[in-house]
Amino acid sequence: MDQVKIGKFISKCRKKENLTQTQLAEKLNITNRAVSKWETGKSMPDTSIMLELCDILCISVNELLSGEEINMENNNRKNEQLLLDMAKELEKKNKIIWSSMWAIMIVSMTALFAGFLVAAFLIPEGVWQLVTIIGICVFFLIPCFYALKLEVSVGAYKCKNCGHEIVPTYSEALYAMHMGTTRYLKCPKCNRRTWCRKVLNK
Repeated sequence: MDQVKIGKFISKCRKKENLTQTQLAEKLNITNRAVSKWETGKSMPDTSIMLELCDILCISVNELLSGEEINMENNNRKNEQLLLDMAKELEKKNKIIWSSMWAIMIVSMTALFAGFLVAAFLIPEGVWQLVTIIGICVFFLIPCFYALKLEVSVGAYKCKNCGHEIVPTYSEALYAMHMGTTRYLKCPKCNRRTWCRKVLNK
């Protein structure tokens, strides 16, 4: 989706309805700065107000997301293109989240091993060495919990038995046995526990 094009279209439709940015903002219970950001292509309207915005501007959601007026002949083609664009954007965001998750894990593992080396060679044996090791382990767990949250937020886990794609809750993923990003989960379709491989296409 072209945010700049959509922004210009919002501005055009707003002016066509004889509304100022402030008046449009008041109707939507938002700030006029938000409307200004839409119209300059810096941000997109939130999905929670998109339908209301379209009603005010007398356009369809399809037209809003396309950034242009659509006649009936081109409607189906535009719908297909919009779905493809949205799928591509979702895939791109999923890849960014996935890369971030691995970056957090790699940095955390490196810091963990570096911390253990420091504790082993630079801190004398005794209570302070033990406290340091425990502290390192605690700090290592914090980014691990966040990395798991990122892992669960994208894609799904594919059941090895029936192929069903499972989207577990955070706690289900947390307490499941795992090897890397493959987790031992109960499939709601075949009702069996199996090793489920992570897939990003959901």
